[in-house]
Formats: sequence, structure tokens, C-alpha cells
Amino acid sequence: MTDKAPTPKKPLPSETDMTELPKPAVKAKAAAGPVAKTANKKPTVAAVPATLPAAKAGKPAKEDKPPKIKMVRDSFTMPENDYAQFAELKKRCLQAGLQVKKSELLRAGLAGLSKLTDAALTKAVKQVEIIKTGRPAKQK
Repeated sequence: MTDKAPTPKKPLPSETDMTELPKPAVKAKAAAGPVAKTANKKPTVAAVPATLPAAKAGKPAKEDKPPKIKMVRDSFTMPENDYAQFAELKKRCLQAGLQVKKSELLRAGLAGLSKLTDAALTKAVKQVEIIKTGRPAKQK
């Protein structure tokens, strides 16, 4: 028994793969001695490519996730009375048992507008006051 070198459970990687190994595997290689290095060199090269596709196939969890939606940050100016409607709408939602944010109210409004016919959308947009774009002047 003492004249045989211990056989590692996993094939040993080539010298170029040494940076990717965890420390216990490196220690096992060092303990195996020079006989194990020459004996396992060819099976290692053949075994590593064969095990990589199997490892990738075992990761279907990432493929099942829906694609991540990119978020866009934007700012705009609106009259105070329109901005005050956020507070009123948030209060109404709280009374109905739903806590919402301003961005959620804006997105709900967009969803509602997108369902309108062209004539109804035009009528709704014409009811909104046209304001000067950009940041308001500083008031002293």
C-alpha cells in the first residue's frame, strides 16, 4: 500500500488552470507527488472540457428569470396644483388600503392614457395646461 501514490477523486488541472483552483485541490496535488502528475496529465486535459458543459447545463435558474428592465431616471416641472394631486391620490389609495409612490401613480396614469382612443387621448392632453419647460427661476 505504501508504494502506491494516493489517487485524487477529481482530475488534476493543467498548470494554466492553477489560478482557478481552490486551495484544498492545490494541496492534494502537492501531496500526490511527481508520479501522480505525469500519470494524470492526459486524463485531466480530456476530463476538464467534458465536465464544463455539464456544469453549465445544471444552471437553468438564470435562464428562467425574466430579463431585467432598465430603469430611466428623469425630472420634469409641473404646476403646484397638479403636484398637489399626488398627495390627494396617495391619500385616496391609502383609504383603499394601498400605499403607492408618486412614480407608481405616474405609471398608472400612463397605463390609463395608453388605453384611450386617439380622440379621447387628444381631448385629455388638450385639457392639460401648457407650461414653460426647464427649471423654474429662483424666487427671492
